[in-house]
Amino acid sequence: MLGQSKLWVSFNYACVIAAYAMLGLSLILMPVDMSTKGYVGMGVLFLTGSLVTLVKTLQEQRINEQFSSKVERARQEKLLSDYVATE
Repeated sequence: MLGQSKLWVSFNYACVIAAYAMLGLSLILMPVDMSTKGYVGMGVLFLTGSLVTLVKTLQEQRINEQFSSKVERARQEKLLSDYVATE
């Protein structure tokens, strides 16, 4: 997989910061009592933590599958080269 450019990574950081800023502003300006604002704010924080954990888990799973695939391919190539060398 190709690496991401610094501009693309910076753009993603800027988008996340802008989204949280707009969410925070709308939460502050929301015409409800403080307990409701706190409840919604906690929901946003827990959802963010869950999404970070999910993305990290899926990335690690993909990396492990790629590594297992490389190990299996190397094992098959060694078996084939040993088989060809014995003939």
